Amino acid sequence: MARQFTNRVLVTGGCGFIGSHLCERLIERGADVLCVDNFFTGSRANVEELLSHPRFELLRHDVTMPLYVEVDKIFNLACPASPVHYQFDPVKTTRTSVQGAINMLGLAKRLKINVLQASTSEVYGDPSVHPQTEDYWGNVNPIGPRSCYDEGKRCAEALFFDYRRQHQTAIKVARIFNTYGPRTHPSDGRVVSSFIVQALLDADITVHGNGSQTRSFCYVDDTVAALLRLMDSPFDVTGPINIGNPNEISMRELAELIIDLTGSRSRIVYRPLPQDDPCRRRPDISRAKEQLEWAPKIGLKEGLLKTINHFNELLMRPSSRTDLGALYEAHHA
Repeated sequence: MARQFTNRVLVTGGCGFIGSHLCERLIERGADVLCVDNFFTGSRANVEELLSHPRFELLRHDVTMPLYVEVDKIFNLACPASPVHYQFDPVKTTRTSVQGAINMLGLAKRLKINVLQASTSEVYGDPSVHPQTEDYWGNVNPIGPRSCYDEGKRCAEALFFDYRRQHQTAIKVARIFNTYGPRTHPSDGRVVSSFIVQALLDADITVHGNGSQTRSFCYVDDTVAALLRLMDSPFDVTGPINIGNPNEISMRELAELIIDLTGSRSRIVYRPLPQDDPCRRRPDISRAKEQLEWAPKIGLKEGLLKTINHFNELLMRPSSRTDLGALYEAHHA
């Protein structure tokens, strides 16, 4: 007997930054959401408002272990995404990307459903091509401290395309560039949240290198909208597709902008550049525009103000302010 379509969607890493926003959008669209997370970097607080919703279910589970559920779509977002977190246990990080992909692909193959892999701009490494197009193979150090994440995601992409070639699995691969917004972990080292919290605390803003290295920042709502469009795309639209905002900014300019937007008294201080840290990063999103009819809508200043408001509300709580201040003193000592 054919399996009945129920619009039940599995989101692995659903308590994380992007995952929690994705869960919200799926609920708004009328889906039943099974949110899976092992809570290494995800937090129940990120989905607190969904916990009582009748179409939302939360399951504590690690994707390195098989998962036996009945769903209609899979968004595989499970993996720590910041150097601070993914370098904490690099072997576990690689296992999460590789074994997690195998488990989710196996589930999709059995159920004959779409599975989307949240890959990353890190597959390009420190790119020698600028801006980065999807046909660029990258410049990754396979034995460096970032390789657990970079190579893990590259291997996951290989597995996805092998499953399509070998088993005709309906795959989607999104290469997500730097995404920011509310719910980023304040101590995970991502520059937007780090700079904002430091500015709100009037602490020194830590810029690595000379501040000339660039990133292109995409607000989380735009990223989620692209993921949904990719999942809804026809079978022959597999990706990889770059998802990001092509507007490029240097780290020094970003720090100065955040100081201005927060009215902070912070000073910019410079620290050594981490090994293999990319010097320039900007996505070519021509493929996303053509195949998904998607482009980011939220400008950097607007998105930063939304994110600043989030962290400002968090810091208004006395306990949060103390905890965050201690976190930053320990992390940047």
